[in-house]
Amino acid sequence: MTVRAGIVVTGTEVLTGRVADRNGPWLAEALRSMGVDVGSVVVVGDRPDDLRAALAFLAGSGVDLLITTGGLGPTADDLTAEVVGGFQGRPSQLDPALERRIADVVERLTAMRGWDTPPEAAAAGIAKQAMVPAGATVLEPVGTAPGLVVPVAESRSGPPVLVLPGPPVELQGMWPAAVAAGPVRRALAGATELRQSTLRLWGTPESELAATLRRVEDQLTGLEVTTCLRDGELEIVTRYAPEAEAAHGRLTAAVEDDYPDTLFSHGPTVDELVATLLDERGWTVAVGEADTGGLVTARLTRAPGASRRVLGGVVAYANEAKEQLLGVPATVLAEHGAVSAAGATALAEGARRRFGADLGIGVSGIAGPGGGTAAKPVGTLHLALATPAGTTTAAHRLRGGRDAVRERATTLVLHELRQLLSAAG
Repeated sequence: MTVRAGIVVTGTEVLTGRVADRNGPWLAEALRSMGVDVGSVVVVGDRPDDLRAALAFLAGSGVDLLITTGGLGPTADDLTAEVVGGFQGRPSQLDPALERRIADVVERLTAMRGWDTPPEAAAAGIAKQAMVPAGATVLEPVGTAPGLVVPVAESRSGPPVLVLPGPPVELQGMWPAAVAAGPVRRALAGATELRQSTLRLWGTPESELAATLRRVEDQLTGLEVTTCLRDGELEIVTRYAPEAEAAHGRLTAAVEDDYPDTLFSHGPTVDELVATLLDERGWTVAVGEADTGGLVTARLTRAPGASRRVLGGVVAYANEAKEQLLGVPATVLAEHGAVSAAGATALAEGARRRFGADLGIGVSGIAGPGGGTAAKPVGTLHLALATPAGTTTAAHRLRGGRDAVRERATTLVLHELRQLLSAAG
């Protein structure tokens, strides 16, 4: 039988979107690599009743392990340990030895960061974090908050609850100790390999892929196939047990046969592919961008080793900046406008010349919501790639709000670059 886990992410700041949830996806992938299936990730605010309801929902779904993240700090809204203890039938009590260890950590941090916390307030916060449900396994703090593994009381039934801190660096730092803890090891003892693969297509509509999947669906027993369209990229993520490897091979073959021109990856992202292609050719790149506001340069520097291939980038919004920083001729701006093939060409060639790069990228467009005209509506994008062999340009019209246009434009640039590098051989 498949070993399953459920995750509860706590925090009103996550629920309302002020802070993006990084823990749920990270835990789901970490568990998947261990052969554990995650059926649900539930996000709740800092309300005890909602946390208890989420725990009850997941426990009732038959999971082997419950995991919570967040709510372990010293403030009044940090209630996870107390709520989990009550849910498991294990009231909390002060652990004096843990209290001393946390106090040592807080003392070091106070000295290092120059905090000025009243002693009474610090002591109260430390004591709060040292309250441990009876019979729980304590996981040593990575920050100031300890983690916990809380088994269900002997008079009850249900899975153990692994209680982890909310800051991702603390959660990830605590993860090895968490999975090594006895109650967690026993809960996940039956886990078997759960494989995952990703195929990536560029420019294929979902409707076309859906037709392919319908045609071969009777050959895909044992596969969990998920498709996701994002910024023009269509991802096919497949999870399966080892015994379904043959079915996975049939799916891959069908996609390769139907989309030989748009299937660009069997795993690596376009960012990773571009980095590899630049390194294989020994090329350097520089960027001159306007409406993308540095997003292209940020994507190019995402892959490790960026310093050997990315020489620099200039965000030149104002025409004066384009002229002074990248040498864009005033005549080009006057005759064609910054958002034009000529404007993008001047940005690309100016960036290449300014940084002494093998390849220059120029991006100019109208992200909106204002600034569009009948001739150049919102969503207009011009990009150029300048190489020793010459400069190529492309024009696109993108849909969506400002953020969507900027993100899609950035992805477009990466794919134009990937195609140019692939063709360069």
